[in-house]
Amino acid sequence: MIKLITQEEMPHMRTVGRMMANLLNACCEQVRPGVTTGEIDAFARAYIATLGDGTAKSGCLGYNGFPGALCISVNEEVIHGIPGARVLQRGDIVSLDVCGSYHGYYGDNTRTVIVGGAEAVTADVRRLLRVTRQSLETAVQAIRPGVHLSDISHLVEKTVADGGCTVVREYTGHGVGRHLHEDPPVPNYGKPGRGPILHEGMTLAIEPMVNLGKASVRVLSDGWTVVSRDGLPTAHFEYTVAVLKDGAEILTPWYEADPWSADWMKS
Repeated sequence: MIKLITQEEMPHMRTVGRMMANLLNACCEQVRPGVTTGEIDAFARAYIATLGDGTAKSGCLGYNGFPGALCISVNEEVIHGIPGARVLQRGDIVSLDVCGSYHGYYGDNTRTVIVGGAEAVTADVRRLLRVTRQSLETAVQAIRPGVHLSDISHLVEKTVADGGCTVVREYTGHGVGRHLHEDPPVPNYGKPGRGPILHEGMTLAIEPMVNLGKASVRVLSDGWTVVSRDGLPTAHFEYTVAVLKDGAEILTPWYEADPWSADWMKS
């Protein structure tokens, strides 16, 4: 069942969304050569303890047994990478998936960043990040009451395909509100004009997961980490958004600290 957020509840969603966006920005600033993913996780745990009145919690830590405060996925890792001893190298691309709760409401957001800056990777990898980010922005701009959810999914898939990349089909976005994962699932592919109709008060995690090579993926033996089957790089961007009367509001506005204006991200 799809649950709607009331006008009285929306300030709580904005508060937790802003918290999770700030946490994601801060974690992205820790990404540099020589840092381990475990050190970023430790930073996230300490940061969460400072949020609000001290009752904010990671949505990842302990979720079905997940051992990290956030998911950190590197290069060919699509999602659910477990923080640990891996040392980041110049030219790695790192997806940081940050989610958490505050006073009973959840926010969820993700960015993929480059270790060492844009010049540290190939043009194809820059294209992968640009296409993934553009697919998210295009989808959010189309959100409004009365459109089909699959219209949004179709826009993601079309943007990705036009950019020469592929959408991961086994994993989707989702509703988010009083729980981290709620109905409806939000696929990143599909034909338009199908599925649920968007209504004011729906809050959704829109999260394209995009491969540079083929779309197929597999899960590693740790039971969590999902990787591209062909071993090529993958990217992941995510907002939590609210459906309002006249469009969408981004509840996790990490773009304020994001190099979206860089030429390589726009071209």
